[in-house]
Parts: sequence; structure tokens; C-alpha cells
Amino acid sequence: MNETEVKPEGVKTKARNLIESISEYVQIYLKLGAVNATEKATVVATVVLTIAILAVFLLFILFFTGIGAAIWLGDSWNNVKAGYFTVAGVYTLLLLLFLSLRKKMIFPYMRDHIIRKVYE
Repeated sequence: MNETEVKPEGVKTKARNLIESISEYVQIYLKLGAVNATEKATVVATVVLTIAILAVFLLFILFFTGIGAAIWLGDSWNNVKAGYFTVAGVYTLLLLLFLSLRKKMIFPYMRDHIIRKVYE
């Protein structure tokens, strides 16, 4: 036999090995993609959960601070109603400030933070 002649059995074996290797590579690549997607989803879920917990604590802090400030102002002015309405006015101003800045500053910051966590 010449060196240039190729045995059909050898080619079939090499082709079969190549197909098995490619198949294994694709399966591993798909599993890696699933693991990466799971990791990124976990990071995003963690960020969202952390923000939610902080929001609940902030709500309690604002609630009790507002009641305390209203009582304190009402006692100092000898008019409890004025204290409560003053605190309600401050909260209304904070709400209006939040609503006016949400599209320009707050939502882009939150979106960028979450995207940064996804691509970390």
C-alpha cells in the first residue's frame, strides 16, 4: 500500500470521533450557558431582594420619624394638628421631588446598577 492511500475504516473512525467530540462540545457549551444564565439571574434576584428589604426598613424609619417629628412639632407649637400637617407637607414635597427626578436620575441609576450586576 502507498502512503497516499487511506483506509476507509480509519477515516470512518476519525469521523465518528470528530462527531462525538463536536457533540460533547455543544452539550458542554449549552450547560455552560445555562450555568451563566443562572448565575446572572441569581445576582439580579439578590439585588432586587436587597433593594426590597432596604425599602421596607426605609419605610419604617420614615414612618416612625414622621410620627416623632409631628408630635415634637405639635408640642413645640402647642398645636398637634399643625405638626402633623407640616410633616405631611414635607412628605408631599419629597414625593413630588421623587416623581420629578425619577425618569432623569433615579430609574437610570437603578437600571445601570442592575445591568452592572448582570455583567459582573
